[in-house]
Amino acid sequence: MQDRGLAAYIAELVGTLLLTFAACTVVVLYVATSANAQTGSDFAVVGLAQAFVLFGLIITLGVASGGHFNPVVTLAAAILRRIDPVDAAVYILAQLSGGVLGALLVKGILLDEGRASHYGAVSVSPLLTHEYIGAIVEGIGAFLLVLAVCAVALNPRARREWAPLAIGLTLGLDVFIFGPLTGSAVNPARWFGPALIGNFFGGTWPYLVGPIVGAILAALLYRFVIAGGQYALGPEPPTGPGEVLDNVADDVETAARSRRR
Repeated sequence: MQDRGLAAYIAELVGTLLLTFAACTVVVLYVATSANAQTGSDFAVVGLAQAFVLFGLIITLGVASGGHFNPVVTLAAAILRRIDPVDAAVYILAQLSGGVLGALLVKGILLDEGRASHYGAVSVSPLLTHEYIGAIVEGIGAFLLVLAVCAVALNPRARREWAPLAIGLTLGLDVFIFGPLTGSAVNPARWFGPALIGNFFGGTWPYLVGPIVGAILAALLYRFVIAGGQYALGPEPPTGPGEVLDNVADDVETAARSRRR
């Protein structure tokens, strides 16, 4: 378990702010809000934008904090004892604050354009017959995302240098598939920020219960199936996808020193 500090908390706040800002901005610009809209919704753009942004945030800010930017990723790390419970609580508060600030930034830039979409707030689609199905959809999306984090970033036997790209692409895939159904928040901070700023909560419990249950199941699957007996063996894995980059850089430096000798 690695000690956290102010730099990690700020990185989580800023990272979640930028992720929420990017997600909500592309929703405002590319998702149709009425039957009379001249163009339809383009969830390919919405998904790719979020994939690229998350990849970039993990690369740039993840070294400072582990690159969670999502309360359910922090929850999974806490379950797997990769982060202290107190630090996890501060992370989640920073992430929720970042979500609100990101939505405020969207409102400040796209005040009139974003009003119809409630500044990127998500809701359960009428295509689904009940909110509990929306919770299942959000749970599946969060399960896939958190499983990618656990299996690629936390697993000492994985090619962890691929973690930022794998996690970003998993988020993009979630939006491709589930965006038309629930908006594919798969992140309570990304849901909470625009819901609060746009005063449009779109069904609260599916966006809390679904991702939390999905994250817990992903952590358990990693712990007992993917990691299995190797869980307690070998070096302590990093606590998040961003910290993989530190390890890769250290490995490269060590190899270079060995060659010079």
